[in-house]
Amino acid sequence: MATAFDVVLRYPDSTVQQVHDMLADPGFREQVCAFQGDLRHLVRIERAGERLEVEVERVQSSNGVPSVAKSFVGDEITFVQREDWSSLTKANVWIDIPGKPGRASGTATLTQVRDAVEQHIQMSVKVSVPLVGRSIETMVAELIQHALRAENHVGEKWLAQSR
Repeated sequence: MATAFDVVLRYPDSTVQQVHDMLADPGFREQVCAFQGDLRHLVRIERAGERLEVEVERVQSSNGVPSVAKSFVGDEITFVQREDWSSLTKANVWIDIPGKPGRASGTATLTQVRDAVEQHIQMSVKVSVPLVGRSIETMVAELIQHALRAENHVGEKWLAQSR
């Protein structure tokens, strides 16, 4: 069984095009990584027509991670986030933990709601580790949600500065 979650992020005074362009900007992705205190990161973005492929590899310290998970991940945690935007408003999203039996997958959508854009992210986290897998899934789901909220915080400032 997997751990599922839904997150809705709001970008006030924005259009879908502006939010999509922000998500496609390597400078924005790098600012998000810096804001979250990544030890190292690598951003790769490719466009082909309406299709947009994003890959962000992030390495973070595992300080503060519960001991049950720290023994599983070690001193550092690497996350590789991939987004495949098939249109301006829809993406498939995967987050892998290389070398570990864990993965998150789901979708992201952008919707114009009056003068704001809502980004709705639905994901499912699966960690295949006997006995403690469910606990680690919950922790990973919480880490991803925290990272998404941090991205939203940086994004609100990014969009405000670009007006």
